[in-house]
Amino acid sequence: MIDFDYIKARDVGDAVGQIARDPNARFIAGGTNLIDLMKENVARPTRLIDITGLPLTRIEETAGGGLRIGALVANSDLAYDERIEKRYPLLSSALLAGASAQLRNMASTGGNLLQRTRCLYFYDTTTACNKREPGSGCSALDGFNRMHAILGWSEACIATHPSDMCVALAALEATVHVTGPQGDRAIPFAAFHRLPGETPEIDTDLAQDEIITAVELPPEGFSRNYTYLKIRDRLSYAFALVSVAAGLELEGGTITAARLALGGVAHKPWRVPEAERSLLGKAPAPEAFGTAADMMLHDAAGFAHNSFKVPLARRAIVRALAQASAGTPQSQSVKVIL
Repeated sequence: MIDFDYIKARDVGDAVGQIARDPNARFIAGGTNLIDLMKENVARPTRLIDITGLPLTRIEETAGGGLRIGALVANSDLAYDERIEKRYPLLSSALLAGASAQLRNMASTGGNLLQRTRCLYFYDTTTACNKREPGSGCSALDGFNRMHAILGWSEACIATHPSDMCVALAALEATVHVTGPQGDRAIPFAAFHRLPGETPEIDTDLAQDEIITAVELPPEGFSRNYTYLKIRDRLSYAFALVSVAAGLELEGGTITAARLALGGVAHKPWRVPEAERSLLGKAPAPEAFGTAADMMLHDAAGFAHNSFKVPLARRAIVRALAQASAGTPQSQSVKVIL
């Protein structure tokens, strides 16, 4: 049994003050990941700071024409918000591809950004895991690693980031707003999550005494030519083997803007800007899509049980770009890939 204190934060300042005083404290909102970690004895917080009463539940227009999403907006509310569905359907689609309806009703925007890997060795406290216990080793390297990384991994960790929402936010080039004792700051989405390197226990750029307050979307959301393609072991509730968020702008039969992000393949949503730039000025055709896919996967390397992910990812990228260019996004209600 984990012995912990519970306190409900009065406001954002109180939440920051509470967590700054106790490095072993954790914020709790929906609890869809943290409670699981506590049940498995992976997380042992000394205090839970309930932030569900904070005024971070709104989706608001920004002066620049984008949207600001409060950190406590539920995933289901975000997915079905009329503005998100119309202007940022890539994000709505990614949210609906993830988890179950019940979990989406509870999970928050901020919590989704901070969810931890589903690596089975991370959850098994009888095994070595550098993410759970730095310096202990990585059991996945020589273990069952079918779900693990093919890009950006290190000898210290080959775990993957589990979020679908974050893959879309990476492609949309969102911004994460946080606040702490030193004040407010904005983190570009590409810099928010970290690769494992020698410190796989550190998942994000968020400081221990900071709290996510909002996620900001830019004005352009690729509302016409987009897709979120998720390849998984079963069509229902499952984490991605490979997922692709693709957004294109087309003019006169030519690609004028392109975004690509991969999920299920690295410790963070994976982007290669050079691959996106390779599509500019090209006609939307298989040859151009294949070149971009090869650039996205240039450094890919698998392990004993997941090398299949490399060709799978290439095919998924090409398929996703074809869907996006044709304006026929992958359905998340009928998950059969056509």
